[in-house]
Amino acid sequence: MSEKPSDTKLPVALPTDGGQARPVDDKGEGGRLRWFKRVGGRLRRIGRRKRRTPEVPNPSSGLRILIVTDAWKPQINGVVRTLDTLGEYLEKFGNSVYYITPDLFRTFPMPTYSEIRLALAPYSMISRIINVYQPDAIHIATEGPLGLAARRFCIRHDHPYTTSFHTRFAEYVNARTMLPVEWGYNALSWFHDPASAVMVATPTLQKELEEKGFTNLRIWSRGVELDHFKPPEVPVKLPYEGPVWLYVGRVAVEKNIEAFLKLDLEGTKLIVGTGPQLKELEVKYPDAVFVGSKVDDELVEIYAAADVFVFPSKTDTFGLVVVEALAAGTPVAAYPVQGPADILEGSTVGAVNDDLAIACRAALGCATTQECRSHAENFSWEACTRQFLANLDLPGFDESYWLEVARLPD
Repeated sequence: MSEKPSDTKLPVALPTDGGQARPVDDKGEGGRLRWFKRVGGRLRRIGRRKRRTPEVPNPSSGLRILIVTDAWKPQINGVVRTLDTLGEYLEKFGNSVYYITPDLFRTFPMPTYSEIRLALAPYSMISRIINVYQPDAIHIATEGPLGLAARRFCIRHDHPYTTSFHTRFAEYVNARTMLPVEWGYNALSWFHDPASAVMVATPTLQKELEEKGFTNLRIWSRGVELDHFKPPEVPVKLPYEGPVWLYVGRVAVEKNIEAFLKLDLEGTKLIVGTGPQLKELEVKYPDAVFVGSKVDDELVEIYAAADVFVFPSKTDTFGLVVVEALAAGTPVAAYPVQGPADILEGSTVGAVNDDLAIACRAALGCATTQECRSHAENFSWEACTRQFLANLDLPGFDESYWLEVARLPD
C-alpha cells in the first residue's frame, strides 16, 4: 500500500486509548472552548450545527472505503437509500466504510429546497478525516459542497478517486432557474472529468454522457433489498376507490408529478412523499390523496396494495422506486425514458408510452404479482456491490488477494 497524503497545515492527533481523534491547533483546549461559547449561541439561532471532529474508525482488516455525499439522512430518496445499502453490503463483504455527510458540519438550507442542508466550509474537516482514516479508496457520490471539497483534496494531493452520476442536476437547475442545460452539463463534466471512473446506472445513460463528452464511464447498476421489498404474507387493502395509481418519491418540480396528476384516470391517485411542491399540488389537485413520507413495512404494504406504480419523471438516472414497486409485486407505468425503460426492457411487467395515460391503462393488470417479483429479482445488491468494488481505484491494492480473503456471498 502506497503512503497516503497528509495535509501539513492541518495535523491530527490520533488517540492512544481508542477515543475520538482531535485536531491539533495553536489555540489550545481553553481557547477552543472560549471560541465555541462565543459563537455557539449565534450558530444555534441561525440553525447551523456546531463543527465537531467525528470519531473515525481504525479498522485492522478489509478495505477502508470513504464515501462522500451531500445527500444523506433524514432525506428520503433513491441516492440516500442506494449509498446506505451499499455501505451495508460493503461491510458484509468484510470492508470498513466511512461516510462524510452534511451532519458532520454546520449547514445552511439549499435555495428553493430547504429540506436539503448543504455543508458550510467543509474542506478543513474533510482533510482531517482523510488524514486520520487513511482510506484505500475515495468515492465522491455528489457534486455539492462536500463533493467539491473532497475533489479539491484529492486533486491537490494526487489521490485517485471515483465519482458517480446520480442526479441530472443540469435539468433540475434548468427547471428551477431556466439556466441553459448545456451550462449545467459543462459544470458536471468539469466536476467528473478528473475521476478515474465515473459510475453510471445504465448503458443508456453511459451512451448519453459519452455523447456529451464525459470520459472514464463505468456501469454501476442499482439493487433492491429483496428481503424487505416483497409482497406481504397477508395482503393489505387500501381505503381508497380503485384502481389505485401510486407515486412514491420527492414532491418536486423535476419529478414531473403534475403530468401524472393531470391524467383523466378512474380510481385514486395516491402520492407518497414530501418536497417543495407538496403544498402547491395539494391545493391544485384536491381529488388526489397525499399521505406524506412512508417508510419500512408501511411503505412496502402501500407498494404491494396499489394497482399500478406510476413513474412520471423524465430526468431520473435510474428510478430505484420502480424496482421497489416491482419487488412488492406491482406493475409500472412510465414514459419511455432512460431509467424505467432500461428496467422494464424485455419484460411484460409494465408499460412505457409517450402518452402516460396510455401507459397507465396498459400496465393495469398486465402482470401477476409473482411475474413482477421475478423481474425485480434480476436487480440484486450483491451484484451491484461487486460492480462498485470493481470500479474503485485502489492504489497498491492486490485485487486477487482481496477476492481470496473477502467474505463474498455464494
